[in-house]
Amino acid sequence: MVSKNQIKLITSLQQKKYRQIHQLFIAEGAKVIQELLQSNFELEQLFVTDSIFESINVSKKIVISDADLKKISCLSTPNNCLALFKIPKSKPVSNKGLVVALDDVRDPGNLGTIIRLCDWFGIEQIICSEHTVDVYNPKVVQATMGSISRVSISYVDLELYIQQSKCAVFGTFMDGKNVYKENLPNQGILILGNEANGISNTLEKLVSNRLAIPRFGNLKQTESLNVATATAIFLSEFKRKE
Repeated sequence: MVSKNQIKLITSLQQKKYRQIHQLFIAEGAKVIQELLQSNFELEQLFVTDSIFESINVSKKIVISDADLKKISCLSTPNNCLALFKIPKSKPVSNKGLVVALDDVRDPGNLGTIIRLCDWFGIEQIICSEHTVDVYNPKVVQATMGSISRVSISYVDLELYIQQSKCAVFGTFMDGKNVYKENLPNQGILILGNEANGISNTLEKLVSNRLAIPRFGNLKQTESLNVATATAIFLSEFKRKE
């Protein structure tokens, strides 16, 4: 059974300020939780409705009803398990290889998908602006499908970070050079912008290489691509040249 205090704590973790206060985040679903259990993330508490995760110590696992899971779940259709993990300490920022920089990406689903894409393409470091959605937002964690455990995500003053970097800086724009025709390096910073406004004017001034995905449709009236979709295409092109 889940107590009232536990319900209060877990539901509060849907908000960033309480995640920061308690240094905990929520993960739901057997696949996501299993991936995190196999990583360096430290389990705080596991809530299950079925006989799963038998290897977890009973002191860390609580069997609850479907009704109680519904009370604490962030999902409209709850799975059969929910876990609380400790937020790890920040790691030093790495400039190894290609670094993905996110300028004010606000949609949790987009950030989660981008993390998963970086995991797929072997990108070890994502740098986020301070206004980018929190990586420990439950919807972000869910969308990563466990990739959050294999990609390092840091929040920094993005302008200062780029100014201090000695790497080539690539930005994604509608009027940039055709990405399919560019000779892309295996090291640098790739900036992707906000869903509605793209890359900010401040960061645009720091971009030395403007890239674009050309439109091939006859009418060419589509305004733009979803930022996660664009990320997949850009990363595929950078990695294809390796």
